[in-house]
Order: sequence, then structure tokens, then C-alpha cells
Amino acid sequence: MIVNKKQACQEALVHRILTLDIQPGSTLDETLLSEEYGLSRTPLREVFQKLAGDGYLMLNENRGTKVSSMDLTSMRNFFQSAPMIYAAVARLAAENAVGQQIEDLKHVQSLFRRAGEESETQDMAMHNHRFHRIIGEMAGNPYLSPSLNRLLIDHTRMSQMFYKPINSKERLLVWEACDQHDAMIEAIEKKDPGTIVNLTIKHWELSRDKIEKFVRPDPLDVDMGLQQAGE
Repeated sequence: MIVNKKQACQEALVHRILTLDIQPGSTLDETLLSEEYGLSRTPLREVFQKLAGDGYLMLNENRGTKVSSMDLTSMRNFFQSAPMIYAAVARLAAENAVGQQIEDLKHVQSLFRRAGEESETQDMAMHNHRFHRIIGEMAGNPYLSPSLNRLLIDHTRMSQMFYKPINSKERLLVWEACDQHDAMIEAIEKKDPGTIVNLTIKHWELSRDKIEKFVRPDPLDVDMGLQQAGE
């Protein structure tokens, strides 16, 4: 029973972190979480250790357990690394994917498209997360997989903005991303690494500007600022 509770707690915390229900940099309340998930401190801390190893949490004996932050340094590293890691993983996926993995990818893509049709922002972000995790599994590279999985934590958190379009132009970008997924699957089926690398870079660039807004504040209205300064 304790194993099931630990697994349920771990999966719930992962979902809450990825969907921003628990904000980046937040300190976790052990007492509250112990009560919420029916775990004593020892198994809860084992969950924390596992999630810290996966990159979701940061452990600090003096400052408690915190959700991995998205500060300036980490975001700089993210934007530098993302296109290289995604491209390398995609190339290997096209070379190494097996039949069941492709079927799993198609299934997740169908869920992703359905979530888009129903305007379910969180579901789209989570299905996109799983889509790229499966591509990582296809690649089967023990050096790239940890980097990809860590990258996807921040990408999924920031992608909430991309999958919440505010106008018709942004909605078209979401559907373009969805179509790119289909094209990536086709390239994998054809074992065409060159095509999927090109698609992956385009896929990254499609959402990059919107994702950057997650860490970049909106510009101040200059006239309004001058007006307030004069008051």
C-alpha cells in the first residue's frame, strides 16, 4: 500500500509542477503534503529525493525542499541547449525507433490533437510532454535522455502560454505545431533523420518567442510611466 501511495504522490507532484499548480521556486510544505497524500515523513522524503534526481525539485537541508526554479541563469541555459538536444534526440529517434514506440507516439498525438480541439491548455502541454518523452525513448541514448527529460520539465511549464492562444494568429501557430507533430511521426516511420531534424528545429522556433514571454516581462507603457512619474 505504501508503494502505491508513494507512486501516487510522485505522479501527482510531477503533474502539479508541470502544470504550474505549484510554482517554480516554491518551498514544499512537508506536513501538508504528508497529510494530503497519506504518507509519513520518511516515504515522502524518498519521493522528494526521486523527484530531485529527475530535476523537479531542489533539496536543501537548511532551506527545505523547493520546486526547481526558472531563474535567469537556468533560462539562459535552457534556450542555449534546447535546439541542440532536441535535434540530436530526433535524429537518433528516426534511426532507432521500433514499431510499438511509433504506435505509442501516434496515440499520444491523437490525444494532443483532441485536447487542442477542446482548447484544453494543460492537457495539450502534458500530451506534448509525453510526445517528446517518447521520442527520447526512441533515441535510446543514456547520455541524452537525462538532458532531454530535464529540458522538458521547464519547456512544459513554459508551454502553458503557447497552448493558451489569445488571438487567431496564435491559434494558427498551435495547429501548425500539431501538424508538425504529424510530419515528425511520418519522418520517423520513413527513418529519415534529415527531415526530422529540420522539422524539430522549425518546431522549436515556432514556439520559442511565445515561450520567452514566460520569463520576459511585458514592456512598460512609456507614456503611462512618464505620467505616473509626474504625479
